[in-house]
Amino acid sequence: MLLSTSPSLQLHRNAHGRLVLTLPDGSEHAGVLPVRAFPIAAPDEGLSLVGSDGHELLWIERLGDLPASVRPLIEEELAVREFVPAIQKIHSVSSFSTPSTWEVDTDRGPTQLVLKAEEDIRRLGGRTRLLIAGNDGVQYSVADTTALDRASRRLLERFL
Repeated sequence: MLLSTSPSLQLHRNAHGRLVLTLPDGSEHAGVLPVRAFPIAAPDEGLSLVGSDGHELLWIERLGDLPASVRPLIEEELAVREFVPAIQKIHSVSSFSTPSTWEVDTDRGPTQLVLKAEEDIRRLGGRTRLLIAGNDGVQYSVADTTALDRASRRLLERFL
């Protein structure tokens, strides 16, 4: 199904499931990837559509400004690209020194992560938002440490 952001700008998926962008000049670009400028600090502002060669093809100021018919295509692609499970509960930590193995519940289900160093826990934009880097390269978020249960907060405080 062909989706249009303006009469001369079109976005759709090809038979292989890749995004295809048609610019006003008629040029067609397959394999387009959406990339957020500030995925954590301002996830709905500043989005670039990048071609398979890595060059920006189109800049979008706000995701909310896109037509409702186009936005789901971009949001689906971003969800795959920006896999950041949110930690909801910390069940256990193998050791209070690093490296340590954490048993956690996330919004994507229960999992284990290995924290290599305390520096792999970063505060974001204040005192209660965190980004935790697991040794496998997956980034985990904690939207608000005060929303965690008391036992989870206690375990986490040992590393902060």
